[in-house]
Amino acid sequence: MSFDQSAKSSPSRRQMLRRFANGFGVLGLADLLARDLTLGSVARPAEVVSGSASVHPLSVKPAMYAPKAKRVIFLFMSGGPSHVDTFDPKPQLLKQNGKPLPFPMPALMRTKTGNMLGSPWKFQKHGQCGTEISELFPHLSTCVDDLCVIRSMYADNINHNGACLQMNTGEQTFSRPAMGSWLLYGLGSENQNLPGFVVISPSQPAQGAPLWSSSFLPAAYQGTLVSDLKNPIANLSNPVLGKPRQREQLDALKRLNVLHEEAREEDSRLSARIESFELAFRMQTEAPEAFDVNSESEATRKLYGVGEPVTDHFGKQCLMARRLVERGVRMVQVYHTETSKRKSCQLWDQHGSLRTELPNNAMATDKPIAGLLKDLKSRGLLEDTLVIWGGEFGRTPTAEGDNGREHHPFGFSMWLAGGGVKGGLAHGSTDDFGWYATQNKVHVHDLHATILHLMGINHEKLTYRYSGRDYRLTDVSGRVVREILV
Repeated sequence: MSFDQSAKSSPSRRQMLRRFANGFGVLGLADLLARDLTLGSVARPAEVVSGSASVHPLSVKPAMYAPKAKRVIFLFMSGGPSHVDTFDPKPQLLKQNGKPLPFPMPALMRTKTGNMLGSPWKFQKHGQCGTEISELFPHLSTCVDDLCVIRSMYADNINHNGACLQMNTGEQTFSRPAMGSWLLYGLGSENQNLPGFVVISPSQPAQGAPLWSSSFLPAAYQGTLVSDLKNPIANLSNPVLGKPRQREQLDALKRLNVLHEEAREEDSRLSARIESFELAFRMQTEAPEAFDVNSESEATRKLYGVGEPVTDHFGKQCLMARRLVERGVRMVQVYHTETSKRKSCQLWDQHGSLRTELPNNAMATDKPIAGLLKDLKSRGLLEDTLVIWGGEFGRTPTAEGDNGREHHPFGFSMWLAGGGVKGGLAHGSTDDFGWYATQNKVHVHDLHATILHLMGINHEKLTYRYSGRDYRLTDVSGRVVREILV
């Protein structure tokens, strides 16, 4: 082989694989591609399946088996809501109020808390199922027969950043793909003119962008953040060029990007950037209508509390979520980080002011969430839309100061509705004081395994090879909680 020509311009990595040692490097590449193509039921990017990068990365891919749910709305109460004040009534805690816990606390604690603090709010049975819910949620209580309340959740991290990462990505410390990114990777999206994974958060939650990052998955599966509810997608319209001229401009840009890409090794960030221009062009037609909550009827807006001072912020977020899943968006994550009174990355983090701030948060979210459930049900969407409510952990049954509760990952509550989950069910329990999950314990990995199962995915087979090993949302554990499934 002559090196005269290569002296003028260095060969690319692909050219080296083809030319050096009679193309021996291509044999290794062929083996890697062959392994990808023989993974059987393991979901993988459309580019690998087709062998062509021209296939849209968000194209719909078949589920591994018949799914119960087609889309997910995750209502994330950033900061960690108190389970013993919301969905886990503890008469013994109230009876022993002000006394020490009758058993030792864990050795590893963030700060030392005091004696037991019974809930200041009453619990009452609701619906045909008779599940008890706090008086803080009068509107949501009317939907209790659709709720599956899990009272035995537990997690591994006692700090916001690590716990938020685990609840959203399955990993406490390192960058890992978000659950929404895994769903897009495995299933694609039903609407190619909108992002497949949307995050609605007026203020940044604890940890921020890593909670919706695609990490080592192709960048096309990254979540799209919406923080300005009045202008959800910035710079969407082009006031200078019309559609035909924009199309010509994009075609020219794409040709230049492809030439740039061919001379370099594959980089999903570049591929995603190219596709982002195309998606933005397509979104000009559909996105303004999809995000326009004002186009809804007055009755619908009232159902969500839109226009009312206390509920307007979160009401718009929930209504926007319904409009997006209705149009084929695979996952919408709705973070509660802002009310009419204040904004915070950890709005439910009541170390103090429990008696005022927890009711404020409940009032801001109660009517919008109930409105979302009722609206989805009336439109026939709830049966195949999985709605999840919760935070990164719960709060201690013991007092921090005289009016607060500390972080608590040892036992807490979340609830699910729709999408193949049994309604009117209270699953699992904590001890008499709400400290430890004791019966039918559900770890975060178990929750993720169950969500993937409902979406038609085997959590052990949805893998992605990176840095020499196969990764998955549930790491190396997780079980499907079949007791809560229809």
